[in-house]
Amino acid sequence: MSKQKPGWRDIPEGGLIINPGSAEEYKTGDWRNKRPVFDADKCIQCMLCWIYCPDNAINLDEGKVIGIDYDHCKGCGICVVECPDRAAALSLEDEHKKNEETE
Repeated sequence: MSKQKPGWRDIPEGGLIINPGSAEEYKTGDWRNKRPVFDADKCIQCMLCWIYCPDNAINLDEGKVIGIDYDHCKGCGICVVECPDRAAALSLEDEHKKNEETE
């Protein structure tokens, strides 16, 4: 008699997010390899970066973009792509460049 191989029901459960909105408790930005850099002087406050950011990592104050929440930004670059060319208030730089500057 041959032993049956384990099926999908035999796979142990991984991490579960049980409560909605709990992502704020977990800093997930430390694995990115690119980081958006915000230039407030160039920003025209179109809010496109904030609208399109999948990680809610664009910081606002009184309805205006003021910077990036690097604790949650994953470096996807969507904000940079959506920033209008006429503004160019966001750019991507290598994460290791920032780390070298702080050392």
